[in-house]
Amino acid sequence: MPRTFIRSALLVFVLVGTGFAFLAAQRIDDAALNGAGKQRGDWPTYGLDYAETRYSPLNQINADNADRLARAWSVEIGVGGGGQEATPLAANGVLYSITNWSVAFAVDARSGKELWRWDPRVDHVIDAVQTDRVCCGAVNRGVALYNGKVIVPVLDGRLAALDAATGNVLWEVRATPYDQPYTLTMAPRIVKNKIIIGGAGGEFFVRGYVSAFDVETGKELWRFYTVPGDPSKPFENDAMRRAAATWSGDWWKLGGGGSIWDGLSYDPDLDLIYVGTGNGTPWPEELRHSKGLDNLYICSILAIKPDTGQLAWHYQAVPGDSWDYDSVQQLTLADMTIGGRVRKVIMQANKDGFFYVLDRATGEFISAAPFARVSWASGFDPKTGRPIINPEARYETKPVRVAPSSAHSWAPMAFNPNTGLIYLPATPDGSFVYAVNRDFVPTPGLPAVVRVGVATGGAANAIEPPSIGPATIAGQRGVLLAWDPVLQKERWRADGGGGTGGGALTTAGNLVFQVRQDGHLLAYRADNGAKVLDVQTELGAGMGPPITYLVDGKQYVAFMGNPGGGAARGAAAPATPAAPKLLSFTLGN
Repeated sequence: MPRTFIRSALLVFVLVGTGFAFLAAQRIDDAALNGAGKQRGDWPTYGLDYAETRYSPLNQINADNADRLARAWSVEIGVGGGGQEATPLAANGVLYSITNWSVAFAVDARSGKELWRWDPRVDHVIDAVQTDRVCCGAVNRGVALYNGKVIVPVLDGRLAALDAATGNVLWEVRATPYDQPYTLTMAPRIVKNKIIIGGAGGEFFVRGYVSAFDVETGKELWRFYTVPGDPSKPFENDAMRRAAATWSGDWWKLGGGGSIWDGLSYDPDLDLIYVGTGNGTPWPEELRHSKGLDNLYICSILAIKPDTGQLAWHYQAVPGDSWDYDSVQQLTLADMTIGGRVRKVIMQANKDGFFYVLDRATGEFISAAPFARVSWASGFDPKTGRPIINPEARYETKPVRVAPSSAHSWAPMAFNPNTGLIYLPATPDGSFVYAVNRDFVPTPGLPAVVRVGVATGGAANAIEPPSIGPATIAGQRGVLLAWDPVLQKERWRADGGGGTGGGALTTAGNLVFQVRQDGHLLAYRADNGAKVLDVQTELGAGMGPPITYLVDGKQYVAFMGNPGGGAARGAAAPATPAAPKLLSFTLGN
């Protein structure tokens, strides 16, 4: 055989081999994140793609064979117990995730074998000091992957970059002010070599913000505050100057709220980041000395330019909020035909019970409809998008029962472009009794309601405003809704098992997966809601969102959870708490 032929054959072999190696170990960079969810079988970012659809094109597991799903493996993932809210990430045959106590880890996606673990040693006892700093429990919703790094948010406000292969710390910075009660609980996202993350803690009288950090060094590049600061000092930008006109009194002395702790998406074509902001603090607008004012930018959806951190547009869902209606829930992007033309939309199922559809280029209000029982508002002005607030829902010292309490919180929804439906874990029937506590003194260590200025008691004699929304079943605490965002109507629903659980996932296999709070893994036909799978796992509390991934030609479904409940607030964790687990399932024979 001629040497030239041998050399050519060897060269082809090397190139093909190199090509296969590249495919097997794709670099997670901007191109990979832009194309996430369109090919391969990885799950490289929190919502699978920048649009946060949680829709996978995988269809090896489908509506016809999902009943054959069986356990592939399980692994204990850390210590401390408690609810697991993290979405695992899958890349190059490895799963990366984090526990509620910020313990980051990597396991082999085929076997569950642990590859490395990093424990930042966050205190596992929620004592009086921790209660003063940890707003809403020890939770963590995930990590980020980029250029060989795992970006880890730590509950106590640290942000770290780990080597994805070894778990070794590459850099570690403080992302929140050390002397203020901020925490990091949301999953970071990576946009154009920048880590985008917000700090939780609004209930502890902090000023909300979202920041960008350099992936390579951890250096903070910009910070956008969501509420204005002390007006005697220069405003950071024009957005803060405009916002200050919607506040009064000495609001900045109580922080203002508006913290960012969950929803975030990105449109590469428009080059806009979208974030949702939290409630104002204290809760009652009367105690914020802003009665009748909007209090920008609390309870809003913001579009921010990633290069500069400047505000492009905003939409405020609940002006002057007094009901703790954070607007931080998942923000999902899609292009859909509405009113005879294709619209670039952003969608949110809000805690306030309305499903919002906005134009994501301009922030223009398109529609909003109740997916739960709602009594705080009777509808929206179709031109301005402002809610029509029920006068009876505005409370003072006399108790008022307002619906909903929390129609949708952090549990992720999923959007299937084939059916055009959103699959939404929701609480359709809930309410809360509000009354202004005029003896309010800001004290972080107090019980939550007292701390934020709402009086307790008086439920039996509470006023109830008129409500709108779909028919509800008394006592039904959780459902999975299939929601049509164009027609703003429910298509089908399934029982949520007493809560909203860990969220939803949908696939090209005409499936919707849900992980319920009682430890069940379920699958439904995406088109009509027929149940095709119901597996009771050994887990039964604190369930996290499901993902799906492909490795060695085989599709898996994975999620995290806890065998039992975690420590109550203000109490020490059990001496030997149940260890949370990561489970993976695939098709059996």
